[in-house]
Parts: sequence; C-alpha cells; structure tokens
Amino acid sequence: MMKTFLILLTLGATLIAETLTLSGSVISDNQKMITSRFMGFVTDVRVSDGDEVKAGDLLYTIDSREIDSAKIQAELSLQMYQNQHNNLLLNLTRHKRLFEQDMVAKYKVEELELANINMQDMIMIAKARLEEVKNQYRYLNIVAPNDGVVVSKNIKVGEMAMPGMPAIVLSDLSNLKIAAEISEDNLSRIKHGTKVIVKIPSLKIKSIGKVSAIIPNSNPMTHSFKIKISFKNNSKTIYPGMYATIEIP
Repeated sequence: MMKTFLILLTLGATLIAETLTLSGSVISDNQKMITSRFMGFVTDVRVSDGDEVKAGDLLYTIDSREIDSAKIQAELSLQMYQNQHNNLLLNLTRHKRLFEQDMVAKYKVEELELANINMQDMIMIAKARLEEVKNQYRYLNIVAPNDGVVVSKNIKVGEMAMPGMPAIVLSDLSNLKIAAEISEDNLSRIKHGTKVIVKIPSLKIKSIGKVSAIIPNSNPMTHSFKIKISFKNNSKTIYPGMYATIEIP
C-alpha cells in the first residue's frame, strides 16, 4: 500500500514538473496608429486617453485652408479652359463657314479641329483634378476605423497634423491575445493550435487558450521566440498591458 502511494506521489510530482509556466502580457491584436493623410492645423479633438469609441466616431478634424486654396486654383483652371474652349468653338465655326466660301485653307480648319480635341482633353483633366480636390475634404475628419479604446493621444488643438505621424493609438478590446516568449529548448512543446491554460491573476480569470502564432524570430540575447495565445474573452475588464501567465501541459 505504501509502495503504491509513493508511486502515485512520484507520478503526480512528475506531471507537475512537466507543466511549463510562461509570463506574458495581454495585447490587442488589432491596435491601430491613426494618422492624417494631409498636413494641416488641428481644429478639434473629440477624444481623450481611455475613451471608448465606436467605428465611425469623429476623432479629430484638420483645418481646410490648404484644400480650400487647391480647390480655388482647380476651379480657376477649369474656368480658364472652358473660356478658351468657347472662343475656340466660335473661331472653328467661323473658319468652317469661310472654308465653304473658299476664303481660308482647309488646313486652318483642321488645325482648329485638332486644337478643339486637345482642349476637350484639358477640360476633362481639369474636371478630374477639381473632383479629386473636393474628395480630399472627407479626409479632414478623421474617424475611428473600428470599435476600441484610445490608449494614446498625441495631438492637440492648434498643433500641426503631419501625414504619417501617429496622432491617436486605438486598441480593439474585442480581439485580445496573450503575448509571451518561450525558450528555444521548450519550443518543441508547442505548435499552432496547442491548447494551454491562460490566467490573469489580478482578475482571478482562468481560461483555455490556444497557440495562434509562433514568430520565427529568435531573440539573440535570450534565445527565445515570441508566441501569441488566443483565448475566449467574456470579461469587459481585461485591458492590454495586464499581466498574464500561460501554462503549457
């Protein structure tokens, strides 16, 4: 009886020892850097750090003076080409009438006809340019691309919005994962789809997760690989940055 107990105790200790525990952090797998497409002064900011937003909510707006100037120039160019075209049509009509009376050479009429075709092309280009400028107004109102939480706001009213410079960082709380690192010695213990136990101690949450990504880029200092664990999130109190553990049987 004592021998059986010792065997079971040894087996239990072995099973416990075989469980690998990793430290990790909660991350949003859909975190976006919101930036503007055009340079301009910020005229309004509607969000602050920590605000929850819905897809389509207005985040901030940019002054329209740059586009207003481009629109005026495009309208003037179009008007100029249209005026030139009207004069050209009058001249072409007059030359056709004179040609019928043998008062001008045929090549004069042909030159005006060719000029008319070229001018029509110029008008089409000018109209397209004006339409392009008008479409730029919609990029002055920067909206949230999806539901999420503002985790960083790096812009204020009166500052210059620069294309490519992150103004707001938005985290999608509906797509949370656990990020951790695993040593190359233990890498063989997991693969895509491996089920693990996920714990978030501060919230006393325990859940089943699975390996969703193994990033094949070893850290040369620690000889470890980054992994991501997906898990079912039924709590609205889990946020990116929270400490988590991963238990790999």
